[in-house]
Amino acid sequence: MRPCVVFNPAARGARARRFLGALQTLSPPGTLWPTHRPGHAGELAATAAREGFDPVIAAGGDGTVSEVVDGLAGVPGALDAVRLAVIPLGTMNVFARELGLPLRPHAAWQVIQVGAERRLDLGRVEWTEDGRRRARHFVQLAGAGLDSRAIARVRWTAKQWTGPLAYALAGWQAWRGPQPRVEVTAGTTRRAGELVLIGNGRLYAGPLPMFPGARPDDGVLEVRVFERITWLTLVRFALAWLTRRPLRVPGTHDLRAERLEITAAAPVPIEVDGENVGVTPGVFTVGPRALRVLAPPAAGGAVA
Repeated sequence: MRPCVVFNPAARGARARRFLGALQTLSPPGTLWPTHRPGHAGELAATAAREGFDPVIAAGGDGTVSEVVDGLAGVPGALDAVRLAVIPLGTMNVFARELGLPLRPHAAWQVIQVGAERRLDLGRVEWTEDGRRRARHFVQLAGAGLDSRAIARVRWTAKQWTGPLAYALAGWQAWRGPQPRVEVTAGTTRRAGELVLIGNGRLYAGPLPMFPGARPDDGVLEVRVFERITWLTLVRFALAWLTRRPLRVPGTHDLRAERLEITAAAPVPIEVDGENVGVTPGVFTVGPRALRVLAPPAAGGAVA
């Protein structure tokens, strides 16, 4: 094992500082590469893959994990040669929760030492920007509509101080404005609504099982289309989040697809793993079991 830790020093403040201080006490110690700007985690992960590090450990939130995976995916052969590991230091840590990882850094490090390797699906979205075709991989979730418009309103300082409440406030602000409709096309099926969520697993916004029957290794993407987001939808969402129960609201459509397209009359932000990366239209696909991950064994024992 020759681990490289791609570390986001801005992830949840005190938690990140404690992990940094304890890094040298962990065994074996990892080579530490801190990030300095948005997108830097992906660049460091690509360099780590080229230099033969394994595993590459994303120490940060869901955005850091997503960037690391995208960086690995950009190096030919890296997804087969390099394992991903995660030290959850972020606000929501949705992917870590999906894997069943402990949220305490020291305990997560122990999983890296003895955990099973799992093969998970890897999502990908393509869009056009400035006349060029661009792409981004994602591990857990993507979407467009109210969700991505709320992310655009989240302030970094508020996120550091209030955690999930920063997203709740941004979502309220986005909901009070006009709600552009987003259309999903999957094969011959079309659905439209004010919010489209695309999942590669069960969880959303931390512990909420948005896609209860999903598996991150089943070779398909889960899609949920909300026709309208009313105040009652927001109340039901809050209750589901607090109780960690599936969200059930009228006027939703659930789809499953290996490939789908989302469009809108005017450009709407596209988010992946909690970060906006581009705007509609976007084409989403999935790479079955393309990602090697160190994690606790899945329920039912699904491992590589």
